[in-house]
Amino acid sequence: MFHSLNRDIRNGVWHMKLLRNEIKFLKELGDRRFYGQIATRQLIELQPQVIWLYALISVNACALAFTHYSIAPVWLTIAVPGALLPICLIRGIHWWSLRPHEASDAEAVSYLRRTSLVTALLSIGFVSWGLALDTYGGPYERGHVAVFVAITVIACIFCLTHLPAAALIVTIIVMGSLIPYYLISGNDVFIAIAFNVLFVTIVMVRILLRNYADFVRLVKFQTETQRLIEENAALASTDSLTGLPNRRLFLKRLDSWVADQRTNGNEIALAIFDLDHFKPINDTYGHLIGDQVLIEIGRRLAELSDANTVFARLGGDEFGVVVRQLKNVSDARFLCDKISHELNKPVILERVQLVTGCSGGLAYFPEGGCSAHELFDRADYALYYSKENSRGAITTFSDEHENNIRGERAIEAALHDNDILNEMEIHYQPIFNTRLRSISSVEGLARWNSPSLGSIGPDRFIAAAERCGRIHTLTIGLLRKALDEARSLPEEIGLSFNLSAHDLISSATVISIVSAVRASKFAPNRLTLELTETALMRDFEAAHAAISTLRELGIKVALDDFGTGYSSLSYVHRLPLDIIKIDRSFILNIDSKLGSDIVTTVLNLCENLNLECVAEGVETDSQVNKLQLLGCHYVQGYLIGKPVPMQELLLRIQTKGKILYFQRTA
Repeated sequence: MFHSLNRDIRNGVWHMKLLRNEIKFLKELGDRRFYGQIATRQLIELQPQVIWLYALISVNACALAFTHYSIAPVWLTIAVPGALLPICLIRGIHWWSLRPHEASDAEAVSYLRRTSLVTALLSIGFVSWGLALDTYGGPYERGHVAVFVAITVIACIFCLTHLPAAALIVTIIVMGSLIPYYLISGNDVFIAIAFNVLFVTIVMVRILLRNYADFVRLVKFQTETQRLIEENAALASTDSLTGLPNRRLFLKRLDSWVADQRTNGNEIALAIFDLDHFKPINDTYGHLIGDQVLIEIGRRLAELSDANTVFARLGGDEFGVVVRQLKNVSDARFLCDKISHELNKPVILERVQLVTGCSGGLAYFPEGGCSAHELFDRADYALYYSKENSRGAITTFSDEHENNIRGERAIEAALHDNDILNEMEIHYQPIFNTRLRSISSVEGLARWNSPSLGSIGPDRFIAAAERCGRIHTLTIGLLRKALDEARSLPEEIGLSFNLSAHDLISSATVISIVSAVRASKFAPNRLTLELTETALMRDFEAAHAAISTLRELGIKVALDDFGTGYSSLSYVHRLPLDIIKIDRSFILNIDSKLGSDIVTTVLNLCENLNLECVAEGVETDSQVNKLQLLGCHYVQGYLIGKPVPMQELLLRIQTKGKILYFQRTA
């Protein structure tokens, strides 16, 4: 039996050494997470149990002192308990007031070590006191001592299940004293008690070690699970390409800092940056090089981050930064200038220097918005303003921009009026064939004169319709109106109609266009639908499918504003186009050698691909003469005629036989 006890004690000591070695190994690896997690969980589980343990020991000690009060010296029944019980009381109160959930890992380890030390000291004190009392009284009093010691050991093992080191200390000290004491007493009853207590202790120690091992495995499993959850959360909040926080984490951090700002009053700034020349880099060198550029941009931004600055990749080639605890607003502007400087540095890849450049938008809280959402929208608007009006600059959101936003919201609200199509009309601008001196077609251009907002340009209400989801309604409604009015045109004149970037990639809109054309009784081969490169860039495959569907019906397709985008040439040979319209910016400089060479190149391209070519923005006779000399015979512009309603257009058309002439605007 002694051998079994010694074996279990050795197993317990070995287990504790193994645990210490494992913790040491984990610490050496730098992984203190599991070690701290075990200590914290031990502290949480121990708190209620240790309180009850001190209460149980105190009650048992008082009962033992009471039964020996009349037969033992006062120093044993009063003085010794008077010294030990206050310690139990103080420790019990300490554990009762403890907040284990708030303790750090280091504090938890310190608590557990102190508990083991105090347990050892109290064990020595109580077992010594109990054995000293055993020399007084009769068999009942001595039996009470045996019960006191046995119950105390069992209670300690139960209550210290989550701190096996302390439980084993109690067992070794108490059993190491009690068992030999009873075995050499020569009393058969006490010898039997010693063996009974020893057997119970062995069983309890085995259960203790097994339960603690299960506890350790459970905590380890929970820790690993939590680690995986946090890793998944980190992956879900991190851009996989650049390693920067993604849009989700960026907005979450922005929300948090805005909420804190309401309390502490610190200034917050939000800036959004968009790379100006990333698209041509991607198209010219491929996505692999494009990804390398984004990785380098992410690295440069990450070097500028600190505890009060968060950078993120918001998507594509768009990046964001939010800064808090600004001493003054100039700090944010200084950081934005620094970011712009970094993003304008060349990126050297495979001996190629690539310069992305960037435009930015900056907004401050609360001046730029009363919530995180509004602040983000204001910075995004400032970025859009930079891209449209001062590419490469950083625009700070201002009161003027706020007024523009309110105006756009008013437009969006007006677009939802059920009578919106009745408020709009279509003006028609002729496209002139210089060889035949006649109109070949007219381009329908929407005009909106709102009763409440006044005259609103197409660039504004089309963009607003795209934002608020009304573009489908406008496109189909205006197309039907244009087809209906175009039936009054001579059969030799066709109709040209512009599609929004959203229209071409919407299968529902394409189906509606086909239905409108079939129902109009206007010959499909007289209709040309104009689209911009933006529409193609949004979703090339969807655009290609839509164009194929429209051409199967006999509708012609024109690429408008050719030359203003980055990748027009890559689309021309891949799409079933019929017409290319040269942007007015090239016609403006056609008298220069460079302008003339560009137009010549486009005309040669159209001739090789068997495409018609229309020159837009013609305003002088010299431009017409130059275009005719270069071989371009379709022109459009204010020289030929401004956009006018259909009735006025018909009045200005003159017929001579089968040739249609047009009275040019004076």
